[in-house]
Amino acid sequence: MYNILMHLETHKTYCPHCGERIEVVIDPSASQEYIEDCQVCCNPFELRIIIGDGNESSIEIYGDI
Repeated sequence: MYNILMHLETHKTYCPHCGERIEVVIDPSASQEYIEDCQVCCNPFELRIIIGDGNESSIEIYGDI
């Protein structure tokens, strides 16, 4: 049994479809890419999280998937 504590971060951004402000939760320990639905309009968008040197995170959001 593993007891791993995961540190998650919340970031605010805008939906590429409806333009509403939304919150996304990311795991800052590794770069990742996934599809999520907008909390307001329910349209899907792609999130790309890039973790650089010094654990700085960059978030890219795409509506054309």
